[in-house]
Amino acid sequence: MTDQQRAVETSRPSPPTTRSGGAERRASSDEAANQAADRATEAPEHPEVSEQTVEAVVRAQLSKALGGKRGMVEAAVPTIAFTVSYIITQNLQLGLGLGIGAAVLLAIARLVQRSSVQFVFNSLFGIAIAAIFALRSGDAEDAFLPGIIYNAVYAVVLTLTIVVRWPAMGLLIGSVTGDPTGWRNNPAVVKLSSRLTWLLVAPCVIRVAVQWPLWAAASYGVADTFALLGFSKIAMGWPLQVAGLAAMVWLLARGRTAMNGTSLAPPRESDTP
Repeated sequence: MTDQQRAVETSRPSPPTTRSGGAERRASSDEAANQAADRATEAPEHPEVSEQTVEAVVRAQLSKALGGKRGMVEAAVPTIAFTVSYIITQNLQLGLGLGIGAAVLLAIARLVQRSSVQFVFNSLFGIAIAAIFALRSGDAEDAFLPGIIYNAVYAVVLTLTIVVRWPAMGLLIGSVTGDPTGWRNNPAVVKLSSRLTWLLVAPCVIRVAVQWPLWAAASYGVADTFALLGFSKIAMGWPLQVAGLAAMVWLLARGRTAMNGTSLAPPRESDTP
């Protein structure tokens, strides 16, 4: 290349840089970020209390109550050990000792496996209270009295929450959504929460209605109903509780239409005229 040609090449204007393109991309990115921030600020502070919200809470409680097959077995084993051993030996101290021992062994197994001891702890606490009542009176049937009292009180308290229109299930929904009282602004949610709370009351009432006469018959010497008490406590424990929660899920699945003309959630834009 000659000196003249090189001079011509250097004198040509250089192509434009892409700085403006990069700036446009940055501006577009900043605009998208601002729009996302605006959407976040416009979003409600608490989840909307709708039928879906209620159903999610109930399903979560159902899953928690089940605790898997192992959780249900762990809840029943101490009572089974106590009932069977007392029927065979007629020794109250031995029966209670075996029941408590079974709960302790189950708790140790959970700790070794580093899994949750919630269900075992509940069972251990229950058998310990039962032992206190039975050892104090010397009557084996009194081991079942704390459970009867608990269910009776629980049923009364839950019923009162319905009567004063602060149903317990509504309070539970409020605690999950982060808005303790907002659910009361929707009459349909209040009504649905009352129905769901009745399904919590029902298992307690059934337990008391069955177990209290059995306890009274044994306590006053009318009949030896100890074995029936033990069986009813096991059969009406977690299985009955799970049945109540399953009934809640069924009620929610059945009642997806509006109640009393009031929808559980605000209408969608496509539903409005």
